[in-house]
This record gives sequence, structure tokens and C-alpha cells, in this order.
Amino acid sequence: MPEALPSHAPRTGAAIDLQRLLIPDPARTVLLRVGGDSMVGAGIHHGDLVVVERHPTPRDGQLVVARLADGFTLKRLRRQDQRWLLVAAHPAYPTLALGEGELWGVVTHAIRSFSP
Repeated sequence: MPEALPSHAPRTGAAIDLQRLLIPDPARTVLLRVGGDSMVGAGIHHGDLVVVERHPTPRDGQLVVARLADGFTLKRLRRQDQRWLLVAAHPAYPTLALGEGELWGVVTHAIRSFSP
């Protein structure tokens, strides 16, 4: 069986601090588990975890979490004709105006487990 890493790949190095990498500001950061398939086109699947930074200044094109009347939703934020839209990455889901919900946070990372 071939090695998992090329023979020239470094075998040692500094340890990666996942908490520092994924959660630089713990007081403003939460983990949420994704339910549904509206963002599969963006590589985010049912059961994935997303790291969400609360109260940032959103920018066009970012993945965001918004609070709607019936719960939370994860969508891509888009600016169009002076209004903000929540756009799914799956054609079966409608685009929503941000006014229908409240911007809750910006997704900074997604985590997927490959274990059952």
C-alpha cells in the first residue's frame, strides 16, 4: 500500500491548535449542526457543523445564519437592488429577503465528520 503522504512531505511540525484556528473569539462564536440540504451546492451537508461568529459586519457573498419565524436558516447573503437576500445553494429552495428574518451570524468554517 502506498504511503498516505508523499515521501517528501514533512513528518514533523508545530501542532495545530484547532480552537485557536476555528474559534479566535469564543465569546462571539458558536457551533451549530446543519439540518437539511439547502446548502449542498456550497459543500455544506446535513449533519455538518458550522462555526458561526455572532454580530460581525456581513459582506455580500458570505454564508450567514438568519433567524426566521420558524427557526434558523443557513444561506448565502447577496446584495441586490439595495436589499439583502438569503440565497440557497440548491435549486429547490426559494430566495428570501433578509427582512423576513434577522441576521444572526456569519459562518466562518464548516466541519464534516467521516465517521459513522
